[in-house]
Amino acid sequence: MVTAAHPRLHPAIRHLGPNWYASVMGTAILATAGAGLPLRVPGQRTACAAVWALSLALLVTLLIARALHWTHHRDQARAHLLDPATAPFYGCLAMALLAVGGGTVTVGRDWIGTGAALALDAVLFTAGTVIGLAAAVAIPYLMAVHHRIEPGQATPVWLLPVVAPMVSAAVGPLLVPHLPAGQPRETLLLACFALFGLSLLATLLMLPLIFGRLLTDGPLPLALTPTLFLVLGPLGQSTTAVGNIADAAAGVVPAPYEQGFATLTVLYGVPVIGFALLWLCLATAHVVRARRHGMGFTMTWWAFTFPVGTCVTGAEALARHTGLVAFDGLAVGLYAVLLGAWITAAAHTVRGLVSGELLAAPRPAPVAPRPATVRTTSGAVR
Repeated sequence: MVTAAHPRLHPAIRHLGPNWYASVMGTAILATAGAGLPLRVPGQRTACAAVWALSLALLVTLLIARALHWTHHRDQARAHLLDPATAPFYGCLAMALLAVGGGTVTVGRDWIGTGAALALDAVLFTAGTVIGLAAAVAIPYLMAVHHRIEPGQATPVWLLPVVAPMVSAAVGPLLVPHLPAGQPRETLLLACFALFGLSLLATLLMLPLIFGRLLTDGPLPLALTPTLFLVLGPLGQSTTAVGNIADAAAGVVPAPYEQGFATLTVLYGVPVIGFALLWLCLATAHVVRARRHGMGFTMTWWAFTFPVGTCVTGAEALARHTGLVAFDGLAVGLYAVLLGAWITAAAHTVRGLVSGELLAAPRPAPVAPRPATVRTTSGAVR
């Protein structure tokens, strides 16, 4: 009989954390964002479909590996959940499901057919939304009740659980046209808008803590510096969400609200993308500094992919609703950054898997030497 925690079974996955789902997210957004670019090159659609298929394969592989992790290494899995540095990454599971589901309808249908694509997306969207809402409640609860967090420990990783519902808000509208007309379509559309508001307000609570920590406690540790790019996620994804909701609103909600969603896309999306570009410059400056100070590869480098990809899809949404060539150019430029970041992160990840470094046990922190003491003639130590 297999016990609840048996470190000798499947030892390679003992230290496989929920942060690995970020590789699925980054791969899926590469396909989705690429399919929406204004440029059309030969083989582009096929390449995007192939990348989506890769993201689906990665998702299935990780779901199996994480199931084995919880079965045979439950002690380590519980330790991850109770670790304030690791627990927020459980939001990545929901976003991985949602990102692959959105790509299924966008490009995956080219390979598996529209019917199968809709069925798969419906399953992934439902599961991802439920898990995302659970994480948005459970992880902040654990942080408040069980974790012991100091003010200077705030990092962009805290955003991961509360951003997951925003991904639901962005991909959910893709299913609206395929529902029966009337109440079903309007219910899903407004539910996506509610998820948009839920995630946006929670993000607005988190961002001041993160920015304040940078100003008062200095730069993040080198390994965590790439997570500054996570701030781009809610910014780009919320712009994508309002654009997709506006696209799906035609004929679903009454005329005043339909026009209101289209107006919101521009009035909300333009300033938010502007702030995203500001943050992109700030985060890049921190990464360059960290690299000069010896920052090596860790799985946090996948933060360079999905958040940038959401800014690509956000720029694509603004291009559709404004008709401005500037947003087309911005989408293409950001996609070039995304592609370069994905190639870099993927290459280092494969190399780390082959060498075994990425799945090795964390190295213990170095123990500081004990201070020298002087024993007096009376036996006291000072």
